[in-house]
Amino acid sequence: MKTRCGVRLSVASIIEHNPPHAGKSSSDPSMCGRFTLRQSSAEVRKNFDLDAVPAFDPRYNIAPTQSVLALRRTAQLKEAVFLRWGLVPSWASDLSIGNRLINARAETITEKPSFRAAFQRRRCLIVADGFYEWQSVGGKKQPIHFRFRDGRLFTLAGLWEKWPGAGGPPVESCTILTTNANELVQPLHERMPVILGPEHRDEWLNPNFSDTIALQSWLTAWSAEEMTAVTASMRVNNPRNEGPDCLEAA
Repeated sequence: MKTRCGVRLSVASIIEHNPPHAGKSSSDPSMCGRFTLRQSSAEVRKNFDLDAVPAFDPRYNIAPTQSVLALRRTAQLKEAVFLRWGLVPSWASDLSIGNRLINARAETITEKPSFRAAFQRRRCLIVADGFYEWQSVGGKKQPIHFRFRDGRLFTLAGLWEKWPGAGGPPVESCTILTTNANELVQPLHERMPVILGPEHRDEWLNPNFSDTIALQSWLTAWSAEEMTAVTASMRVNNPRNEGPDCLEAA
């Protein structure tokens, strides 16, 4: 219970000094809309037992339409690849639909035409070590960084698609699944990304695993007891900004 109380005090401390507007989320309803991957490709390769991981620089402010590192399985091979964040269905006329499909609600993915096929055969995991949410502070958007207390890497449940292109090369893209927020995130937003634990990763990535009931049962909020929230820099508000100073509060 001490850990649980610690979480509540952490959230209460942030909100006490930066209270959000009563009864309203202070951010866009499409949570999650920004996240981080600060660890190296070597750490990702070791952590997820991969043969190879494409090189990348640490990322402190990953935004929609940018490339994100994802794990997927094709023909029995688990691979790490870069996907465009914002799912573009194969039937789309152009890329712009992806701007509206950065997230998919876990509760309705079997019903939505944009996600149904991908949920059955093209599931992926987006690698991250934290994500942002915002609250209104004096008329400004204050970013808050959510992460595990021990700073470890984790995986966000996602779906991917391959768009054939419109006279150009094919585009592979993804969306991040969201669920009802846990008690740490809930004071700032009603939704949070689905963090999928190691016990479910292999089956989630397996395109031949089709137990819809089991798959959806895993898409719940991660326990708040293992997580913490830290005030970040206002630099995060501009997706062009990058670097460690994004996590340095003013």
